[in-house]
Amino acid sequence: MSFPGLFIFVLTVTWVSSPAAAISVAQQLAIVVNKDDPQSRRIADYYQVMRGIPDENVIEVNMPVGKNRIGAEKFKKIYQQVRNSTPAYVQFYALAWSRPFRAGCMSITSAFAFGFDEAYCAKGCNSTRQSAYFNSATRTPWRDYGMRPSMMLAGSSLEQIQDMIDRGVKADASYPKGTAYLVSTSDKARNVRSHFFPSAAEQLGKRIDIKIESTDALTGRDDVLFYITGKVRVDKIETNRFVGGAIADHLTSAGGVLFGGRQMSILRWLDAGATASYGTVVEPCAFPQKFPHPGVVIDRYTRGETLIEAYWKSVAWPGQGVFVGEPLASPYAGII
Repeated sequence: MSFPGLFIFVLTVTWVSSPAAAISVAQQLAIVVNKDDPQSRRIADYYQVMRGIPDENVIEVNMPVGKNRIGAEKFKKIYQQVRNSTPAYVQFYALAWSRPFRAGCMSITSAFAFGFDEAYCAKGCNSTRQSAYFNSATRTPWRDYGMRPSMMLAGSSLEQIQDMIDRGVKADASYPKGTAYLVSTSDKARNVRSHFFPSAAEQLGKRIDIKIESTDALTGRDDVLFYITGKVRVDKIETNRFVGGAIADHLTSAGGVLFGGRQMSILRWLDAGATASYGTVVEPCAFPQKFPHPGVVIDRYTRGETLIEAYWKSVAWPGQGVFVGEPLASPYAGII
C-alpha cells in the first residue's frame, strides 16, 4: 500500500428534523436475499424476525453462489430488479449473504447504494467520486441523495452472523461505557488516520472515553467500543472484550476481501465480538478518504444514529470499501 498524500477533514455537525421520524427504523430497511443460497435465506429470516422487518421489505434475487465477485453487467440487472421492488420509503439495504462482496470494480455495498458507476472506482493511486452522504445531517439518504446505504450481514459462519445480529439488537439504547481506542501503529503507510486522533479526542473526549494508544496490538481490554487502527493484520484481537455494538477496522489494502485474501479479513473483527467492520475490496492506496474517519464515526454513533448511518457517513470515498455488520444497532438511540 503506497501513501499518496493526506487530506484533512473538518468535522462540522448540524442536525435537521426528518419527516421519516413517523416511519419506524425497521420499515426504512429492506433485506435483499439470494434465493439460490440457502444460507442467505436463513440469514434473512433470522434478521427479519430479530428486527421486525415487514414482509414487503424482503426482496428476493438470483445471484451466483460461492463466488467472491459478480460482473458489472450481471449486477446491473440484479440492481434494477431490486430497485424496482423496493418500497419508496426504504432508505437502507441489508444484504443477507457473505459472497459476493464485490461487483465489478466496486464493493457490493457501494454498488447497491449508488448503482454501478465506475466514477466510484479507481485504478492505482487515484481519487474516486465523493459520497454526498459523507458527514451529512440527513436521516433519509434515498429521499435526499438518491442512494441507499447498504451493509452485508456476512460472516465466517451462520452461527457467527446470528451472534453478530444478536449483539446489535441487544446494544440498542444500552448507553455503553465503552472506550474508543485510536491505535497508532508502526506501519507508517497504514497509520495515516493517526493524524485525526488528537482532534477527535479533543472534540469528543467529554462525550466518550477516548484513548490514543501507540502499539501494534491491544491486549486484554474489556471495554472496546471502537478499535481504529492500521496494519496488514492485527494480532491478539480475541484477547479483548468488545462492547455490544462495537465498531472495529484496520486500514489496509484488502481487508474487505472477506475470503481468500492475503491480508487479514475484516471478518476476524466480527469473530472476536465486534458488531461491524469495514475494508476495501480493491487496492485503494492509503487515501484516508477511502476509510472511516474516526471523528465522524464516533460523533455520529454516540449522537444516536444507527450503525449503518454513522459508519457510512464516515467514509468520503466509499466506492471500493465494503461495510459488514448489523445495520440497525443503535447503542445511543434516543439522543437525537
